[in-house]
This record gives sequence, structure tokens and C-alpha cells, in this order.
Amino acid sequence: MRLHAALSVLAISFLPGMGQAASCGGDFGGFVREMKAEAVRMGHAPSTVDAFFASVRQDPKVIRADRAQGIFKKTFAEFARAVISQNRMTNGQRNAQKWAAVFNRIKSDYGVSPGVLLAFWALETDYGQVQGDFNTLNALVTLAHDCRRPHLFRPQVFAALELYERGDFDPARTTGAWAGEIGMVQMLPEDILVNGVDGDGDGHVSLKTSPPDALMSGAKMLRGLGWRPGEPWLQEVTVPQNLDWSKTGLDTELTTNQWAAMGVKPRSGSLPRGLRASVLLPMGRKGPAFLAYPNFRVFFEWNQSFVYVTTAAYFATRLEGAPVFDAGNPDPALSDAEMKSLQKKLAARGHDVGAIDGILGALTRSAVQKEQMRLGLPADAWPTRDLLSRL
Repeated sequence: MRLHAALSVLAISFLPGMGQAASCGGDFGGFVREMKAEAVRMGHAPSTVDAFFASVRQDPKVIRADRAQGIFKKTFAEFARAVISQNRMTNGQRNAQKWAAVFNRIKSDYGVSPGVLLAFWALETDYGQVQGDFNTLNALVTLAHDCRRPHLFRPQVFAALELYERGDFDPARTTGAWAGEIGMVQMLPEDILVNGVDGDGDGHVSLKTSPPDALMSGAKMLRGLGWRPGEPWLQEVTVPQNLDWSKTGLDTELTTNQWAAMGVKPRSGSLPRGLRASVLLPMGRKGPAFLAYPNFRVFFEWNQSFVYVTTAAYFATRLEGAPVFDAGNPDPALSDAEMKSLQKKLAARGHDVGAIDGILGALTRSAVQKEQMRLGLPADAWPTRDLLSRL
């Protein structure tokens, strides 16, 4: 599920004088030959390039997986209940104890709280048990060849080549997720190049087999993405019925003192002083409510799905002792067909909702909130059948 891709290798690919980068589509064999030529122009030895690409094959299963990400059409409550099992909670607590020394090093070096890494470790690979069986090189080259998002995946191929030269990638045997992520916390090759940490001191960065390597590499990456040490990321709250709903959502940040003055209260513990935060209503004003702090936004650098990010952040709080969220009594979610109809209506009114895909992502939420404000409805960014009919 990890989809973040940095741009440094992409920039190298298009440096003046480096030659034309391989175009997407067309004959796969010809595309691979172009990729190989590009790698040589980048300074890699021809014999190394030949060995690296020798076993590469196009994988149609990768394309099918890329086109079928319907899991993010679930609501926050549905997704959270599906993926946060008692087994994952129990194993999280066991791993927290087993790798306590590693988590202490992480907290000292990078300021990342254990629950955050445990949540990613659980959701990405069930604590390393299910890391994916797609050949990583095949997946990356297949997605670079496909014309939907080649700019994201071409750099990853060359990053994998660098890992191969370091002895940390086997083109024929390295496996992972369909989108090319590797290891226990599912990092792309370029992220491994930049953030890989040899946590167990064996001279290699082995994210598939070494929890210390995987956890410390993930922590370094989060820190580099802007993680603020010692600060919270998400906190469940209760909100008054007369709250100005137009101020909710990630587009608005106020201080915790300002939220408290408006009647926002922590469901457990206390509100940290002096921090800015947004009130997050993943299922509208009648559902669960959270304060999302600056660290919450770092989760979006790991994965772009609103539902996944909110679930991962909430799971991390659970692993650190927070109670099960209060589900409330939200209005029923729209069906897939209704969501697509809503997105078409919003787009027709000039709103940018991204793809008409039936997924209630950040762009669609923002558009919903604006239309609710225009129509004089409670502007909580949760689409209802009433809103759909009014549009």
C-alpha cells in the first residue's frame, strides 16, 4: 500500500546530455532495451545492466492489481474494524516488548513513537508475515512501461539497480507488493537508498528479514518527511452539536486552546497546549471525531488514501493505549454508484475531485464541504443522499 515516490533519481534520469528517457507503452522488449540504454547513459556498467535486466518479465497481474484498489471505498469505520483485529493488537504489544531496545533507539534518534511504526508494520505486512510475492523488478518495470504512472515507477527501477550494485537486491528473487514495495514496512527502492539503516549491524540493509533494519529505516524516512519528535499525531475528541462545521477538515488549523474554547474536548487524557490541529470528522459530524496534529499529515507522505491514513494513525494511538473510537451514529454512506454520481455533479460545478472513482478522498471531501456551505447544510464534508438529491 506504500505509494510514496521521491524525485531525486527521476531528476537524474532527465539531466541534460543523459539522452532520451525510455517512453512508456509499446513493445515491452523494446522498452526494456531503452531502459538498459538509459541506465548505461547514467553511468552503470553495461555488464551490470545486462545482468540486472536479464530475468525481467512483464507481469499482467501487477496491472490488474493497480486497477483494482476498491478497498479504499470502505468508510473509516468499516476499514478500521476490518484491519485492526485483536490478533494484531496482541502481536503489536508482543513486538513492542520484543524489540523494545530498537524502539528506544528509534525514539532517541528519530523521535518517532513506537505505536506509529507498529501500526505500519501491522497494516503493511502483518508484522512481516505477508510481504507480497510479486517479483519486485518485474512489478517496477511493468508499471514503468504502463502509461498510467510511469513517472513514479521509472526512478524506482534505477534505484533497484543501485541496490543491486550494493548487494541488497536480487533481480530474480527479491519479492514484495505489486507496486514494488519491499520488506516489513514496505518501502520503495528509492526510499531504501535514501533512508535505509543497517539496524542490526550486519553490513546490509535487509528490510525483508531484519526487524531492526526495517523499523529504523521506516523511522528515518518518517523523520525525513517532516515528523516532529515528541508530538502527537491524532487524538479522539468529542465535539459540541453547535460547532461551526465549516471549520472542520484538514484545510483549517486552529490552536488546541481555540478548539477547547469552542467546546472540543479530549475523550481521554488532555489536550496538548500550544499545538495547532484540525478537527477531523471521517464520517461526518455524527460519527467519530479526532484532532489531527501536524504529524498526522506526514502519514500522507507514506500513503495517499484518506481512509488508510486515518486508520493507520488511529491504530497507532490504540497500540499506545487509546480506547476504541466512539462510532456515533453517522448518516449512511453513499453506494459506489451514488458516490460516482456525486463526483460527476461536483466536477460539473467546477470542483476538482480527481478521478471519478467512487472513493471519498480529500479532494471530494473538500468539494462536498464547499457545496454544503453553499446550500446552507452542516458543512462536515460527509456526503449524504440529501446532498446528492439537492445537487
